[in-house]
Amino acid sequence: MSVSSPVRPFLKWAGGKGQLLEQLQPLLPQNYSRYLEPMVGGGALFFYLQPAYAILADLNDELINVYRVVRDNVEELIADLRRHRNTREYYYAIRDTDPARLPPVARASRFIYLNRTCYNGLYRVNRLNKFNVPFGRYKNPDIVNAAGLRAASGALQAADLRIGDFSLVLEYARPGDFIYFDPPYQPLNRTSRFTSYTAGNFGEGEQKRLARVFRELTRRGCLVMLSNSDTPLIRELYRDFRIETVHARRAINSRPDRRGSITELVILNY
Repeated sequence: MSVSSPVRPFLKWAGGKGQLLEQLQPLLPQNYSRYLEPMVGGGALFFYLQPAYAILADLNDELINVYRVVRDNVEELIADLRRHRNTREYYYAIRDTDPARLPPVARASRFIYLNRTCYNGLYRVNRLNKFNVPFGRYKNPDIVNAAGLRAASGALQAADLRIGDFSLVLEYARPGDFIYFDPPYQPLNRTSRFTSYTAGNFGEGEQKRLARVFRELTRRGCLVMLSNSDTPLIRELYRDFRIETVHARRAINSRPDRRGSITELVILNY
């Protein structure tokens, strides 16, 4: 890994790994060929590593459009972001705009604006795939982070960006690749269920399907790391692999007294 200058994620993302990078760094493989992240989310580990080549994918087509625009049209994006206003009425007007009817730059601009001004920086959609987070009421949100977007654009020049389910990694993974999975976490209890990054539900069945993909990648000679919550199900699914623990601060909860430190798992096949 050779990092000339740090690049920070430009999106707020529930479960983002920015706070865990120092704990993840000692767990990274020393040598690998390509970097693959099939559930990229906020991309904190990618931006930290700045690999020479990467394949980044996500089922969320809105998110991948943002990354493509940041990579290919960052100056147009910055200019479009400057038009947004931080008012309740404007926020709901933009939220109600159908992103499918917008050109890529305006669509990405809408996504970043909502991300920076919505409540708690939470990306969530309903079953109709409509973004439904309320206005955040921030006094001075950082809507136009021009320097951060330009730095991210530079890092993304090395990225092949794809839309698709995590299982599609089996179509392009090669022996020696380093693959990092950061899925929606298995809920710690019945009241902590949050899996709505897309209109589908990432429940127990999806966790088991992911574990099967993890095993197949292992069989093929890939180096695989996976983050998840510390639950009996996750420990059972990966009982044959190396399991490490890290400590994270839970930031998104409706009750501030439940935003304390929790243990998370990092699963490794090396």
